[in-house]
Amino acid sequence: MFKRGDHAVVHRFATACRAGSAGAIRSLLTPDVVAVSDGGGQVFAAPGPVRGIAQVAESVCNVLGLHPDIAPTVEAVNGQPGVVLRAAGRVVAVVSLKVTGAKVAAVWIVLNPDKLRHWV
Repeated sequence: MFKRGDHAVVHRFATACRAGSAGAIRSLLTPDVVAVSDGGGQVFAAPGPVRGIAQVAESVCNVLGLHPDIAPTVEAVNGQPGVVLRAAGRVVAVVSLKVTGAKVAAVWIVLNPDKLRHWV
């Protein structure tokens, strides 16, 4: 369950994504952070869980780097605040976050076009 302070963390994460700043992303992650991405075999995604601050920040930056005109927005994702990444007017990724304390402990990135079809 998200707490009021968790929303601020999600907004800071979106701001860091907008800036494409690996350093800003790293500053928001717990030491044992884990990221999982789903490309559905159609879009490049990490083949398994990515662990650790530097590796997760790099993984997020790799996703951001796929689209130079990426525009992150904070929106409801599975009933919780998350980050939707749009490029050229279409959704290219949806990011869910698990916030622990004031840091991101887990990142789930959906890149699979089949799973993004209902996003506008």
